[in-house]
Amino acid sequence: MTFQSISDAAGVEKYVAAATPVIKAHGGRVLAVGTPAFAYESGKLQHVAVVEFADLATANAAYRSPEYQLAVRHLDGAAERDVRLIEGR
Repeated sequence: MTFQSISDAAGVEKYVAAATPVIKAHGGRVLAVGTPAFAYESGKLQHVAVVEFADLATANAAYRSPEYQLAVRHLDGAAERDVRLIEGR
């Protein structure tokens, strides 16, 4: 997940507080959170979170869960982000 913009840090903090237990309940593990130290080529120094799940289906179920979607509502008017789910090797 990459945040393109954050206009309300308190809204993002509410999202994190609500989303973290949901992610953990689905077996998710936060691998990295923060702003990259370096961005090359067309990369941008935007806040990023990398979360690992057992498999793509579990990640998708976590994202689509009603509990996670409630957490995402905290970002309305607070941040714009880009979420991508990819399958690991």
